[in-house]
Amino acid sequence: MTAKKVPYIIVAPGLILLIVFLVLPLFSIVWPTFYDGAFTIASYQAFFSDSYNIGILWRTIRISLLVTLFSIFLGLPTAYFIARSDRKYRSLMMGLVLFPLLTNSIVRSFAWINILGTNGIINRFLLTIGLVEEPVRMLYTDFAITIGSLYLFLPLMVTTLVGTIENIDTEIMEAAETLGASPLRAFIKVIFPLSIPGVIVGSILVFTGTLTAYTTPQLLGGNQNMMMATFLYQNAMTLGNWNNAGVIALIMIVTTLFVMTVFNWLAAQVDRRGGDIHA
Repeated sequence: MTAKKVPYIIVAPGLILLIVFLVLPLFSIVWPTFYDGAFTIASYQAFFSDSYNIGILWRTIRISLLVTLFSIFLGLPTAYFIARSDRKYRSLMMGLVLFPLLTNSIVRSFAWINILGTNGIINRFLLTIGLVEEPVRMLYTDFAITIGSLYLFLPLMVTTLVGTIENIDTEIMEAAETLGASPLRAFIKVIFPLSIPGVIVGSILVFTGTLTAYTTPQLLGGNQNMMMATFLYQNAMTLGNWNNAGVIALIMIVTTLFVMTVFNWLAAQVDRRGGDIHA
């Protein structure tokens, strides 16, 4: 056995498991959507010709992008604060960040139902102080799905960015401030470009998680505000229409790959500009 073959032998078991338990089952679901005695794309034409389907796809992409952008906006300063904190407090803060992940997603969703519902905490508070005369509809809306998904996936962004920011030399920030940059400007011009690798990884985790999440959209959005994952489940398990389920599954995969490609391109542009500024 040559040294060159060792890596392939090590990777082979995992690759075989991936093909057997992921690629082949997925292929068996997607292939019938293209072949029905002859090659056809009629199933996909039918999907995209239905405005109801387009609405669900657009809602899914919109909410996934919003959750990802909010996660970056909230996660970067949080991760920076944690990464630059004293080591003895860092573990405590990371534990608080990860705490939501230790709770079952169904429990988390029911907690948000208690908060956003017609008789929930927020509406009772607004009625008590007289700010509104009747309960505000927050549950079973896109807003509820967005808030629930952000609460669910923000810790993934923070933990990813903490690891990236910890590897950034603190002297770079100090040098920028010494040259006259304000702390905010130094953060935007220095820390953010250097955090791009973590932002990319975190964005992939958050976007993919939001796009494919089932429990949170189902409990907080209901059947009137369906997302692709709940739409897939309805077609497969309720209607028994596995052909449509295969169409939805492939569209979700292609959408994820396309959006991630766009994220990588934008990240490359930001990184290039950051390199120009540093030069």
